[in-house]
Amino acid sequence: MTGLGTLMRHLHELMDGAIADIYAEHGLPEYRPRFSPVMRTLVERGPMTIRDVAEAIGVTHSAASQTVIQMRRCDLVTLEKGKDARHRIVHLSQKAMAALPLIEAEWAATERAVRELDAELPMPLADVLRAAAQALERRPFRDRIARIDPTADRQAPPPDHQTPAIDQENPMPDHQNPAPDGQNPPPSR
Repeated sequence: MTGLGTLMRHLHELMDGAIADIYAEHGLPEYRPRFSPVMRTLVERGPMTIRDVAEAIGVTHSAASQTVIQMRRCDLVTLEKGKDARHRIVHLSQKAMAALPLIEAEWAATERAVRELDAELPMPLADVLRAAAQALERRPFRDRIARIDPTADRQAPPPDHQTPAIDQENPMPDHQNPAPDGQNPPPSR
């Protein structure tokens, strides 16, 4: 049985790996898909502090700082001191500006590919991810696993929760995969 974390990492690798391959094929092997939210924000809003970048793209200051440092190593951004010595202003470099036509073409192609992928799914992937994030913001995952009973084999889901069974070979909800001969497929975990 493949765990949820493994599936999420695999999905991420399949998508990000394909994007990274495109950049490598076009002479930007150092470009990482994680740079795109920063690039898009700087293109749209202009130079800004790392803290403002973090807020704009919805990540922690630490995550934004790490990404910006990687981008600087690739000569995609430059940093200058802000009004306060603690703040650094992020600017797109000449190399990033020269790469913008390729980056913008990749953005458009990725958006098309996501729409195509969404058409093959029972519901759009971004909707599922947003809904999961909102549910975890309402009730953190830590709270959901707080009551661990090491003697119990498996905790039952809350009574108001309905989890559709998913066939591992054809991962579509049961209502989209009728069982042969009217049999109900076994529930999966």
